[in-house]
Amino acid sequence: MIFYKTEEEIALLEKSNMLVAKTLGEISKRIRPGISTLKLDQIAEEYIRDNGGLPGFLGYDGFPNTLCMSVGKQVVHGIPSFYELKEGDILSCDCGVLLDGFYGDSAYTFSVGEVKPDIKSLLKVTKEALYKGITNAVEGNHLGDIGYAIQEHAERHGFSVVREMVGHGIGKDLHEDPQVPNFGKQHQGLKLRNGLVIAIEPMINLGKKEVYQDEDGWAIVSADGLPSAHFEHTVVVRNGQAQILSSFEFIEE
Repeated sequence: MIFYKTEEEIALLEKSNMLVAKTLGEISKRIRPGISTLKLDQIAEEYIRDNGGLPGFLGYDGFPNTLCMSVGKQVVHGIPSFYELKEGDILSCDCGVLLDGFYGDSAYTFSVGEVKPDIKSLLKVTKEALYKGITNAVEGNHLGDIGYAIQEHAERHGFSVVREMVGHGIGKDLHEDPQVPNFGKQHQGLKLRNGLVIAIEPMINLGKKEVYQDEDGWAIVSADGLPSAHFEHTVVVRNGQAQILSSFEFIEE
């Protein structure tokens, strides 16, 4: 079932997503070679709780941490660990927050120091694909228009779109209907209407699109071992446009 949100609910969703944005901003200040992903996770949990929220991922379906932290070939759902980041790594940080009964959800892939040109291009194109998808999240369009825009941009630049992992509706539950694929055909799928709140999150591989689940039962990994990038915003279809409820401003300021 799809739950279309009222103006009051959208305001609460924006508040929870702003806490996600500020949490990712705090993490961005500390990403450097030598810091462990577990340390970053601890910083995030403390920041969320200090600001009145609850970590949205912690305990969700048994997930053991606050952030999904995926390094290099990990696409999504990486578990924070004692692994220390290295120069040239890329790190996807996916953060969820529960605040005042509503979830926020956003992700950003960070460069650790200098990265290779092809990886830099992967990050740039994946982020661009996110915004191209968002541009199509307007009343009267279809879910397929979002997926098509993402897929077309990624594949035009020689990258591939992960099929198994998709975006989703969000509200009082972290994952609500509908699913939001990062591929598709124009004018196909659910017709968008005002009040729909969705998390759009391209997961784009440098190499082939195939993935597998790691033996830890969580991390999704590129089958060819090449890097993957992931960017995510929570968006509401509202008043004839797509309004982004999350933000990258605290990361990029």
